[in-house]
Amino acid sequence: MHTKRRRYGRPVRIVAAVTALAAAAAAAARALRTPARAPRAAAGRAALERAVAAVDRELAADLELMHMFDTTRQAFVLENGQFIAHREVIEREAPEAYAFVADVFERIPATESAMERRGPAGSIADADRALIHLWEGDAREAQRTLRAALVPPRAARWDALIARLRGRFSSR
Repeated sequence: MHTKRRRYGRPVRIVAAVTALAAAAAAAARALRTPARAPRAAAGRAALERAVAAVDRELAADLELMHMFDTTRQAFVLENGQFIAHREVIEREAPEAYAFVADVFERIPATESAMERRGPAGSIADADRALIHLWEGDAREAQRTLRAALVPPRAARWDALIARLRGRFSSR
């Protein structure tokens, strides 16, 4: 029985491997060239620190009210005044955190309504309980997101790599 030999199998694989390596090298170069976020001005940083502190305290108070709700099953009105007062600063100085935090505060009315709805013998429907707990978890995540927005931006990846290499080889 005669078998056919593949004539171009190996060169095709080599070309595919070289193409994949070139694509990976290009992606790595793009990632290293990615500029770091521009550092904030002193006034912007101070305004953001005040805004984050105020909204963080407000979320902490709301979470304490949620704890009281879990204990007593009494509905509470959640606070949102500090977020409304500082919303522009957070949106301008930390846009990556703003969208999530704004979503948490926009869901306050639905959460309050879920706390107020009662079934027989003061029970809470599973859907309402899930909505309340989801908001509570997202409020905790919003606190972490806001606090992370205060961390100063890192240098560009390429600059950090070059600085590290210069430091390593300058001692020789």
